[in-house]
Amino acid sequence: MVARMGARHSTSPLPVRDFLIELAVVAVWGTNFVVIKIALDTIPPLFLATLRFAFVLVPAAFFIKRPAVPWRDLAAYGLLIGAGQFALLYMAMKGHISPGLASLVVQVQVAFTIGLSVLSNGERVRPFQWVAGAMAAAGILLIGLRGGGSATPFGLTLVTVAALCWAGGNMVAKRSPRANMLAYVVWASLFAVPPLLALSLTVEGYAAIAQGVTHAKAPVWAAVLWQSVGNTMFGYGLWGWLLARHPAATVTPMALLVPIFGMSASALLLAEAMPAWKLSAAGLVMGGLALNLLWPALSARIIRRPLSQ
Repeated sequence: MVARMGARHSTSPLPVRDFLIELAVVAVWGTNFVVIKIALDTIPPLFLATLRFAFVLVPAAFFIKRPAVPWRDLAAYGLLIGAGQFALLYMAMKGHISPGLASLVVQVQVAFTIGLSVLSNGERVRPFQWVAGAMAAAGILLIGLRGGGSATPFGLTLVTVAALCWAGGNMVAKRSPRANMLAYVVWASLFAVPPLLALSLTVEGYAAIAQGVTHAKAPVWAAVLWQSVGNTMFGYGLWGWLLARHPAATVTPMALLVPIFGMSASALLLAEAMPAWKLSAAGLVMGGLALNLLWPALSARIIRRPLSQ
């Protein structure tokens, strides 16, 4: 979910067709956390991440042309998103954090992306960004204090670092705003698979990998393929298509629905409890993210309105 630099700042509503496409993408991204849980019940987490990017790379690389971006950017993105974001996320979801909370906490990548952008451009953090960051941090702290069986400190740390890796990947991708995002992800997978496989063999071992593959039934393999085909190729492909047709300010805020789909799916399909503290934490995190994303456009509209009256 990378916004393209240099996009127009108008926020005209999406046509109904494009709105439904975007809603489908965020629904896939949100409910994917339940799908991940299904795969992790059988496949070791690091090997699952390996399979995810292997199935993105092959056979797509034979049909999708490499984007005209430097190899070093593809390598950096592959390492950050593959060996960073998804390796850590899958490890955390292997018994250390629930799918619903994982879908929420990993979205702090929005705040991390904005923070890294501010630092790289030498800009000062604006007051609303401090408030937004404090809200999101308070939500994460509440999860850490009340997580219990839903989130361990180790799992929360892994997902937070995964979000930071995602933000780093966003910064790398922003250096090529005109690149086809689907092609970018496919070819960056070339640099994600080898380190993930090496980590899996070293940490999980061949025996655990072989046992997972041997015992994997059709639903597990469907979940594995969904990571590549549904979540990555369908999701990133259509998200990039939307960003190419509409301003980022119109498309990006819809990503705030990802944790809503994630937490709802986890509650409905996995019977994840949603006590008041968890909903309060979600409200704080989502409120902070919404403030970061929406305040610039909202404040500009408020300023323009008196001038036009």
